[in-house]
Amino acid sequence: MTRQVALVTGARQGLGQGAAVSLARRGFDLVLVDVVDDLSETVELVEAEGAAVRVLTADLADVAGHSALVDAAWDAFGRVDCLVNNAGLAMRPLTDLLDITPEAYDRVVDVNQRGTFFLTQAVAKRMIAAGGDGGHRSIITVSSIAARMVSTLRSPYNLSKTALSMMTELFAVRLAEEGIAAYEVRPGYMRTAMTASAVPEELTRSIEAGRVPARRWGTPDDVGQTIATLAAGELPFSTGQAIWIDGGLHMHQAD
Repeated sequence: MTRQVALVTGARQGLGQGAAVSLARRGFDLVLVDVVDDLSETVELVEAEGAAVRVLTADLADVAGHSALVDAAWDAFGRVDCLVNNAGLAMRPLTDLLDITPEAYDRVVDVNQRGTFFLTQAVAKRMIAAGGDGGHRSIITVSSIAARMVSTLRSPYNLSKTALSMMTELFAVRLAEEGIAAYEVRPGYMRTAMTASAVPEELTRSIEAGRVPARRWGTPDDVGQTIATLAAGELPFSTGQAIWIDGGLHMHQAD
C-alpha cells in the first residue's frame, strides 16, 4: 500500500516537530518546511520512526513562492494527503494594544493569517486536481487558545489566530464534497523551546495550582498525537471542528 504523505510547516522545532514525529509513527512520509534550512534534528527523529523525509525551505509570507513550494512538495513523493499549517510568529516583544504599529501588525498577520490562507488555498487546489485514492485527506491548522482567550499584549497574534478559526470552517465547507476534511487544533500553554526562555515562573506555579485543570504544561507530543489522529482519519464523518489541547484551560469554572 502506498504510504500517505504529510506536509508540515514550521517543522524545525516545537509543535511542528511534535506533529512530524507523531505522523511518522502513524506511517506517514514527511515533507518538512521551515524558513530555516537546518532541520537535522527533526529529520533524525522522523527517520528513526521509519519515515522518508524531504526538507524544503520557504518563507510562508512569500505568497508568490507558494506555487513552487507546492510543486516541490508533490514532486517529493507524488502526493500530499495532509497539510499541517503550523508555522507562525508569536508577538515579540509583548506590546500593549494601544501601541501596536502597522509594521508589527503586518509582520505577524503576513505569516500567521495571510500566508497560511494562501498556502492552504494552493494545497487544496492541488489536492482536488490530484484526486484521492480512498485514503483520508485533511488540512489541519494549528491555531491557539489565543483564538478565543484575550491578551491585550498580543493583539495581532490574537487576531491572526481568530482568523484561522474561520478559515478552517470556510475550507471545511468548501472541501467537504471533495472528500477533504479541515480541522483546527487549539494548543494551550505549551512547554517548547520558543516559550522556555519567555515564560515567567509565576505562570508555571499558576498552572500547577489549577489554572489549567490538568495541572501541567502541554507538550509537543500532546499536539502531535492529536494531529496524527486527525490525519489518520480516526474522526470519520467530521470536519470543521476546533479541538482544544489545553488540559481544560478553556472551560469556565464556577469556583
